[in-house]
Amino acid sequence: MDLNTSWYILIGVLFGGYAVLDGFDLGAGILSLFSRDEKERSTCMSAIAPVWDGNEVWLLAGGGALFAAFPKVYAAVFSGFYLALMLVLYALILRAVSMEFSAHVHSPAAKKIWGIVFGASSLIVALLLGVAFANIMRGLPISAEGDYTGGFFGLLNPTGLIGGVVGIAFFTMHGAAYMSMKTDGALQQRMLGHGKKMAVASAVVFVLLMVMLGLQAKHLFSGGLFYWLAILVMAGGFVLSIRSASGQKSGLFFIGSALVILAYIASVAVGLYPNMALSSLDPAWSLTAYNASSTPRTLQAMLIIALVGMPVVLAYTVVIYRVFRGKASDSYYSEN
Repeated sequence: MDLNTSWYILIGVLFGGYAVLDGFDLGAGILSLFSRDEKERSTCMSAIAPVWDGNEVWLLAGGGALFAAFPKVYAAVFSGFYLALMLVLYALILRAVSMEFSAHVHSPAAKKIWGIVFGASSLIVALLLGVAFANIMRGLPISAEGDYTGGFFGLLNPTGLIGGVVGIAFFTMHGAAYMSMKTDGALQQRMLGHGKKMAVASAVVFVLLMVMLGLQAKHLFSGGLFYWLAILVMAGGFVLSIRSASGQKSGLFFIGSALVILAYIASVAVGLYPNMALSSLDPAWSLTAYNASSTPRTLQAMLIIALVGMPVVLAYTVVIYRVFRGKASDSYYSEN
């Protein structure tokens, strides 16, 4: 395994970690839109309050690693997705602000408004991340010079929109799994019920997305054994999620939903390799892990830094989740 492939895998791990960790944050926010009262919405916020900001570190690390290891890919993708990424950034800011304001306002009307902002911003992030990911699978209008030549509305094609629905479904399923671990009683039962429905819906929309990509992006299915292994793991994750939600086994439900998300990302990484930004104009113009990378010396130096820093991030994540384990309170924000 050379340096280019190592960084390809490492960036996939970072974005996979973000999808699993911040995915249930976003899912909890989406589920809060269906809360029956202010206490349930407060419980959704309380469940993610100690961990959401740490979870987003994985997104920053992934973006930074992409910039350092594959600057041409970073330039093309981030410029092409500029408006979408700015909307994601503003939505993430609004989500954080809504949680803080909900902790301090006293008016029931104001709490309700900020609760809606919390849920809506989570929904927007999940949608746009799903749209972006689907377009990366489908291929982007990359020119011979490595520049993105499309526009924002070009991303909102049928395949991209179905990908957005997949993102919402996956994260909502994952959020329901997390919330079922952090709650008990009637709310836990509703979360398990929501989770089972979303697991079934996730499987359906994923199959639909694969059918559409099969007609437009046959390259994704050329990953050989590893690709089909990832799809098998994903199918197992769906089965585990549905059965665990039905059997009221929250921990297994969470593992199943996490497997679905990780296998989804792994299947795409295997299907695209070595491409990172596949050109829909001409495959020869695609940006790969080799023609868009930094110098070998840069890759080597950054890999050493990553091997030192990653254990620290993992240790921090484990400690935080251990400290804040247990059930979430429905009165967290009213007490602070």
